[in-house]
Amino acid sequence: MPSDNHAAPSGNHAEPAVLVEHPAEGITVLRLNRPRRLNAINSELIDGLLDAVAEVRRDRRCRAVVLTGSGRGFCAGADLAGYGVPRGFDDPRELQRNYAVQEHLSAAVTSLTSLQVPVVAAVNGPAAGGGMALAAAADIRVVSPDATFTVAFVKVGLSGCDLGLSWLLPRMIGAGRAYELMLTGRTVEAEEAGRIGLANRVVAADQLLDEALRTAGLIAANSPWGVRMTKQVMWSQLEVGSLRAGMELENRTQVLSTYTGDVTEAMRAFQEKRAPQWAGDQS
Repeated sequence: MPSDNHAAPSGNHAEPAVLVEHPAEGITVLRLNRPRRLNAINSELIDGLLDAVAEVRRDRRCRAVVLTGSGRGFCAGADLAGYGVPRGFDDPRELQRNYAVQEHLSAAVTSLTSLQVPVVAAVNGPAAGGGMALAAAADIRVVSPDATFTVAFVKVGLSGCDLGLSWLLPRMIGAGRAYELMLTGRTVEAEEAGRIGLANRVVAADQLLDEALRTAGLIAANSPWGVRMTKQVMWSQLEVGSLRAGMELENRTQVLSTYTGDVTEAMRAFQEKRAPQWAGDQS
């Protein structure tokens, strides 16, 4: 399938804040695109990301997403030049405006965790503050040696607990490591990120996108329903309180999955030595 690249609708500026690319069948790349600011977060970038994720939700052909940054940064956190005002917000009161900004940022994080298809973050440089939260919200993180991770919030007089990181990090790297990173605000280099589980693997910078696309391709080759249910159940299991409850959730999901016809098709394809034609591929 030929590449199909376009911009997520995010305003009238000459350079869109988020680019949407289709490099291969079933794979969508979302590229944060403010390279001169290391893809720092402002209202335009968040609007563009929310629009792009909404587009993925509507695209029944999409099987996996790769999230990355233009230039030498992934996302350097909040833009110190100013955030702006969330789209559609017109309340002049300071408290209401600041709370709207907080909800706007939080929506970008949860839009990734709740997306029906998996997200692979290709972290090509600094991921700080909100940028680290976006990377943590992905299902898989592949990073280059230039990648760094910094919670950052505590360094500017705020609580280190922001944008879901106080929930995500302990589950990802353990409570002790998470507390240290959030209390000190120190920067984690790529090698350490891989060692502590913050990154799934570290690859050469010139191989980063290819590796992320390869991983996305492995996901896209599986049953669309099976992948969707795997992501949904895995995220739900982070909130389930017991093995019994977790297994009951799995049991119901597995029975539901037998009704797609994909199990029968997988067995037939194996016997016939061909690639399966999944039920979702017929849509």
